[in-house]
Amino acid sequence: MLVLARKQNQQIVIGDNIYIKVVRMEGDVVKLGIQAPLSIPVHRQEVYDEIQKSNKAALTTGPRTVPQLPDKKPPGDSSPTNRH
Repeated sequence: MLVLARKQNQQIVIGDNIYIKVVRMEGDVVKLGIQAPLSIPVHRQEVYDEIQKSNKAALTTGPRTVPQLPDKKPPGDSSPTNRH
């Protein structure tokens, strides 16, 4: 892990197109601004963990059944519908 010290309004660059800037410091909380392409998702760790948990749960659930539509009678047909 790379550990850097930055002051307010200083930033770091990751690759050619990701910028992380120290926007504000309030006590022991640091506010960061992150500029990245839309194709790169950026999440807080707790949100990322929840997304991963939901994705794993979706993969482990059983097969989904598709509801069947009732049989349609052709126009003018008065015979009873045969349902199974």
